[in-house]
Amino acid sequence: MTSTVILYIDYRSPFSFLVKEEAYTLARDFDVTLIWQPFTIDLQGAYGGEVEERTDRDWRKVRYSYMDARRLGARRDLIIRGTRKIYDPTVAHIGMLLASRTDASVFRCYHDTICERFWRGELDIEDTGAIRGLLVEAGSDGRAFDELIGSGEGVGQCRAIAAEAEERGVFGVPTFLLHETGELFWGTDRVWLLRERLSDKL
Repeated sequence: MTSTVILYIDYRSPFSFLVKEEAYTLARDFDVTLIWQPFTIDLQGAYGGEVEERTDRDWRKVRYSYMDARRLGARRDLIIRGTRKIYDPTVAHIGMLLASRTDASVFRCYHDTICERFWRGELDIEDTGAIRGLLVEAGSDGRAFDELIGSGEGVGQCRAIAAEAEERGVFGVPTFLLHETGELFWGTDRVWLLRERLSDKL
């Protein structure tokens, strides 16, 4: 029986970037339907408010988090640079929804490109024109994106997904949800445990 796994990510999280290859491999190795969903985490709450409000302790936490992400990324030849500000990921997340509903190859192209360019410091994920361009480059419909943005429907969908995720117990990213059981697996270091669960179902 095919299992359904929902993966909640936030494009602003380097760990959401780091988990993508493991997620692709998971879907390939098991009889899994993998559904990617946006989940905007509360970075201000997690790291001491706005940038100018952070205490020394908050900054230690931020610096360590990026150091860890860079160390893990270096093992895979991935570049992860610290961001210049706290971005609003909504536009990029709306693009994710559209790409994932278009085609698996379209989603992968969009997702890989946005992750790599953002973490190299080459992409502003708040730039509607840039995100639209990535979608079109990946093979999606720019006009459909315009409609999702202009009508407010995209924002509404992202909020509804986040609310449902919160009800399921999601609090951070990346989080895998094994749909059949409702079991959560948070972080890049818990993928092995999810693989174990899926192996038990074989």
